[in-house]
Amino acid sequence: MCEVFISADPALYASRIRSVRLHGVATSIRLENLFWDVLADIASRDGLSVPQLCTRLHDELVAERGGVENFASFLRVCCGRYLALQLAGGIPRDASIPIASLNAQCVLASERRPFASNGAPHRLVA
Repeated sequence: MCEVFISADPALYASRIRSVRLHGVATSIRLENLFWDVLADIASRDGLSVPQLCTRLHDELVAERGGVENFASFLRVCCGRYLALQLAGGIPRDASIPIASLNAQCVLASERRPFASNGAPHRLVA
């Protein structure tokens, strides 16, 4: 089992810091290269740059939740959910289809919830 994971290209898990301006304020975000690549894929679907995507996500998160505790972790979760939603069929794999054109409720309906209502992880059984 572990060979599947340990054979990953080390460049994928090397971290990189990027400076992003959030409303004129320069903010440094450290993510692994894999996450920067996924964010680039997400951004390009809607004609955005990665900094523009980060700004939009930050603004919408603040509007919805009132603040941001750990933005880098939030971005990692966004990447994981994006990939999971593609696997579940909620987000088309065709990158020419903008995410903004999708019905959010339909996309979310395809999501398999990885956590039970009490916050404990579900056990996946083969």
